Amino acid sequence: MTPRTSSAAWVRGIADMFAAEGLPAADLCTEAGIDLPALLQQQTRVDVDRVSRLWEAAAARYGRPGLGLARDLAARYGNVDLVGYALASGPNLLIGFEHLQRHMALISDATTFEMRRDPRGQGHWLAISHIGASRPIPRQRIEFAVLTLFTLCCWLTRRDLVPQAVELTTPPPQDDARYRVAFGVMPRFGQPANRFLLADADLLAPIPTHNPSLWALHERMVESELDQLGQTLASTRVRTEIARVLHLGEPRREDIAARLHLTDRTLQRRLQAESVSYQQLLDDTRCELARQHLSDARRSLGEIADLLGFADQSNLFRACKRWFGMPPGQYRAQVLHPEPEAAS
Repeated sequence: MTPRTSSAAWVRGIADMFAAEGLPAADLCTEAGIDLPALLQQQTRVDVDRVSRLWEAAAARYGRPGLGLARDLAARYGNVDLVGYALASGPNLLIGFEHLQRHMALISDATTFEMRRDPRGQGHWLAISHIGASRPIPRQRIEFAVLTLFTLCCWLTRRDLVPQAVELTTPPPQDDARYRVAFGVMPRFGQPANRFLLADADLLAPIPTHNPSLWALHERMVESELDQLGQTLASTRVRTEIARVLHLGEPRREDIAARLHLTDRTLQRRLQAESVSYQQLLDDTRCELARQHLSDARRSLGEIADLLGFADQSNLFRACKRWFGMPPGQYRAQVLHPEPEAAS
């Protein structure tokens, strides 16, 4: 499986944000194995685990809750680059974010974005999740990504929006003062997803910078860059969609085809042209997510089985024996407590 990565523009923005927080950005990048000068090159991509190591190193030096949790920091340093220009030329958030569900891969194919109607009819939930990591995703990375998305909503509409609710998977912090100021409401912690709820009136408000010609141009440019990254391949799109819905249960091929606005037969034909089967993509995605979830000590094996869409925990055990040659508990122990290398 191709390693998942983030764009140079996004990682460079994070490094600049750390500098604004008084941290030594160059030293942190070196510690994480990131070539800081290379981030000036547009085509540079950074491995998902190195981005996490960068956040880990920064959080350790920062030494207190809320690293990066300020709207001015998210607005200035949350660099979404070309995707942001496309959104700014679109008609409203609702339509723009329907495109963002695919375009997010340009910012980071280790991040998925999903917009879902609130079942009580109060608006739409905008959710972000991270995939493809072999180490836990630092809470600061998760929280900054959610805040950046919310701040982007405010910037695009030129309105001081207030979310109806904010939910985070992270545990309650020791000091939550910065969270309330950043989001406008106190987030609910320890929730199943990282997301916030916006009213439909906010999502449908016209974007002042809407320009149909520029929007069409930016959309073509985004699609061209996605094509260069291999993000327009049917197999890549299928894996992303599987990752989005796997926690709801094992998705059928026809369900994924519908989410991609394809017929089942068309999807099957495209996958055959890429010499891959739907079942293999399902298994690869489960394996990728299993590595990530098993590295998070807070998740029980039963919870992980549910997140991978398995009917019961025994299926997780059999799959891990096939993927890793050992049961999930043993694999987790090796990841969380690796044995020191023997001296040569």
